[in-house]
Amino acid sequence: MQNKVIATARGSLLAGAECFRAEGVRPVILGDMVTVEARDVASTYAALVREIREHGEPFATPVALISGGECTVTIPAGKSGRGGRCSEFLLSLALELDGMGGVHAIAADTDGIDGSEDNAGAILDPWTVARTASACCPERKALDDHDAWGFFDAAGGLVSTGPTLTNVNDYRAILIL
Repeated sequence: MQNKVIATARGSLLAGAECFRAEGVRPVILGDMVTVEARDVASTYAALVREIREHGEPFATPVALISGGECTVTIPAGKSGRGGRCSEFLLSLALELDGMGGVHAIAADTDGIDGSEDNAGAILDPWTVARTASACCPERKALDDHDAWGFFDAAGGLVSTGPTLTNVNDYRAILIL
């Protein structure tokens, strides 16, 4: 019997970086081992995005911040939720960025399933929150209820790939124009 490695966490980030580079966007890989609470990662990344948008530092636009690793979501006793760590990361990022223009993001699990639902993750653009304004899913309540799936379903932002049969990591990319 022979085993061959056909995909790696780092490889997924490098492939994403090459796609951005081909479009004239500088890719910055932030690592493939990001594993802390999804909300904390979103808060840190949002601070970096604001620095880039407001000061052009530490990277000039257009730039894509790419990372991997499986974050965590801690759900308090007595609560339940719908969604997963990728969707919760993006919902937290949406709240932090508050509709900031020129920022688009994706977070998805490479196996095609983000947590307990049938989506791989979600996408975020500057208009995502506005699209849910008339829905019954305000972003703060959705985050407090750990219902990122419901929020992105209402926003039309779920990414559904079906099973990929390859699980190397979560994949996150934030494009800053």
